[in-house]
Amino acid sequence: MNYVIRAAKPGDLQSIYEMAKLTGGGFTNLPPDKKALRAKLERTEASFASDKEYPSDELYLLVLEDLDSGEVRGTCQVFGQVGQRWPFYSYRIGTDSKHSEQLGRTFQAQILMLSNDLNGSSEVGGLFLHPAARAGGLGLLLARSRYLFIARHRARFGDRILAELRGVIDEAGGSPFWDGVAGKFFGMSFQEADQFNAVNGNQFIADLMPKHPVYIAMLSEHARSVIGVPHPSGRAAMRMLENENFAFENYVDIFDGGPTMTARTDQVASVAGAKNVEISAIAGADDMGGDDALVATGHLADFRCCFGKIGDGSTLDGAAAKLLGVTAGDEISWIGR
Repeated sequence: MNYVIRAAKPGDLQSIYEMAKLTGGGFTNLPPDKKALRAKLERTEASFASDKEYPSDELYLLVLEDLDSGEVRGTCQVFGQVGQRWPFYSYRIGTDSKHSEQLGRTFQAQILMLSNDLNGSSEVGGLFLHPAARAGGLGLLLARSRYLFIARHRARFGDRILAELRGVIDEAGGSPFWDGVAGKFFGMSFQEADQFNAVNGNQFIADLMPKHPVYIAMLSEHARSVIGVPHPSGRAAMRMLENENFAFENYVDIFDGGPTMTARTDQVASVAGAKNVEISAIAGADDMGGDDALVATGHLADFRCCFGKIGDGSTLDGAAAKLLGVTAGDEISWIGR
């Protein structure tokens, strides 16, 4: 497989737009809107060119390219820090406890509280793999390449990292959670609100969303049943996040109720386990043993990542070396596959 992860470029707009049309809605980081996607590509180009060596409002958009066909077959994104342009809103699931002396009983009710707790975190998101490329572990390559990018540029990312998973969306493109909670205050459908958020940001949430807690027991059974539940297509992504030491800590998306997973950046398995080595030699396929790995090289816009093999003494297989454009003496980062 001649697939490589690389930095997105302005010329990728049409390919990314065509993939965005396949997401099925509820995918805020990859809206099927050319103007919004063009703005993302411009923002990511500026982020790759930035000399800031600290967490800031940067977006790094990476793509999966099939070098045999030249087609872009996937995307993933890393945000340096959320909550700078506008507050990063989540619902936090909490408990309201009340006691009655006369009844001799304590009552506990679950509530949704509008929260900015995750402001300042870094974020991984925007992972989408074209249906024609959903084989051979390419989803894993996309997902874990983000952590190698973070490991190679650690100073640009915060000590906490989050990942939002898309919530449950029905066959008509609606959200039971939105209909049960926020939709009552906004006068628009989930699809309208989701598209507006993707293109314009979520400041309108701050303007219109009530700040008082929402008692979960007062929601419809349908709305309650999807709180913290990922979209069926996101279950594998949730397992991958859990394998990286992310956990669900009672934060959910304010639009569709999907789970927000969080971790300490330095405890993410693929960040903590990344090894930086100098290539000692390039070996042919027939001479290559060693470990199956994800291998990355390059700084910022020159970042590249692919599958490869690492042998004794930091030997790299020739196919991976060709995909990455490296040779003996060059520096790489790698993690076991």
